[in-house]
Amino acid sequence: MSNLPSEPEFEQALSEIEGTLTPFLEKNPEYAKAFKVVQIPERIIQFRVTWENDKGEVQVNRGYRVQFNSALGPYKGGLRFHPSVNLSILKFLGFEQIFKNALTGQPIGGGKGGSDFDPKGKSDNEIKKFCYAFMIELSRHIGDLTDVPAGDIGVGGREVGYMFGAYKKYRNEFAGVLTGKGINWGGSYIRPEATGYGVVYFTQSMLRDLDNTDYNGKRVLISGSGNVAQYAALKVIELGGTVLSLSDSTGSLIAGDAGFTPEDVQAIGDIKLKRQPLTAFSEGKSNFTWHAGKRPWTLVEKADVALPCATQNEVNKAEAEALIKAGVRYVAEGSNMGSENDAIEVFEASRANAKSLSDAGVCWYAPGKAANLGGVAVSALEMAQNSSRDKWTFETLDQKLKDIMSNCYDACHSTGKEYSKNGSVLPSLQAGANVAGFKMVADAMKDQGDWW
Repeated sequence: MSNLPSEPEFEQALSEIEGTLTPFLEKNPEYAKAFKVVQIPERIIQFRVTWENDKGEVQVNRGYRVQFNSALGPYKGGLRFHPSVNLSILKFLGFEQIFKNALTGQPIGGGKGGSDFDPKGKSDNEIKKFCYAFMIELSRHIGDLTDVPAGDIGVGGREVGYMFGAYKKYRNEFAGVLTGKGINWGGSYIRPEATGYGVVYFTQSMLRDLDNTDYNGKRVLISGSGNVAQYAALKVIELGGTVLSLSDSTGSLIAGDAGFTPEDVQAIGDIKLKRQPLTAFSEGKSNFTWHAGKRPWTLVEKADVALPCATQNEVNKAEAEALIKAGVRYVAEGSNMGSENDAIEVFEASRANAKSLSDAGVCWYAPGKAANLGGVAVSALEMAQNSSRDKWTFETLDQKLKDIMSNCYDACHSTGKEYSKNGSVLPSLQAGANVAGFKMVADAMKDQGDWW
């Protein structure tokens, strides 16, 4: 790969999964061919997006769709609108999405897309104009049986609505081509909550198996303050835990011993809808401490659970060591590739070196491709409802989400037991997720003639 442009995020994702696949590939060397094939996208679409701002000035952005793998079903993965968007980030996200989607047990492939467009500071009219311009080209390449995008950073219900409206006009069809739609026009209950709820449901299984416990009384660190972090926080509070932190790109907000209340989280959600920083919530509140420019992982002396829910590479080696020092025994990523590889090595070493489940310093790590798949799982359920012209209840979907997260955990746990690099009393959920997801995709690819 030395003759290719540098793609650091994608290369990191590739390195992370390649390292954990080694024991599996040693036992099954024929799958090495599949790994060479699966790391190259089936198709990359890059296009120009021109639109007009409120001053009547022409603006231009780059648009992308990485259609990475369709062995298990239509490409499925979000659209991200953020200035940092580039091919390396979208390839990393799409690559992770392949195996995450496989672990849902749903018939969906992996893809990702977006634009370097920045919605912050834009009017509703400008965002609408951009979404319509973006969909002019994207509509040529997606469809309910081909590629079904969803939202991601910078793409919420408003943006999905504008893009769906544009697709409907351009193609003259009402199809389940986007997920995260409004509940009264083809959307699904529990989709907004799904990723945050899912990471908490996944961690419940970890709590049960390591300490025979639950969230009641647990001190929980959460990063981020967007959709995933908000719903993870609300579910933790509902289950009896104490949420000690939330954060955004400007810094971290640490609560007192009582933690955040549901009303606090709701107020923060309202602030974020206005695209304001967390400081707009904390000003004048003595029971919260603001730490400018810092992430929450080093800011508390005692915690039990850490849920990175902001963005990629938000936990480094020093922060991983700080979490273990603070007594954190569970780390589950609500974000994609939330931990740097050096941080994962710290977590995995604490697990691999454990002599018993009660050893001090044991920190059990769950990667995002398993722990945060709740969102795409419910997106697949939205696709199923669209296909059958049906709408399931909130309670039905919540139970389906719990079952999916439980089944995913069981697959990661059992596969991790078999293919963890170091024998330990605790299996590697990282290895389990990577091997289980990869094998499902590779087997389908072989059946379809993609490798032999």
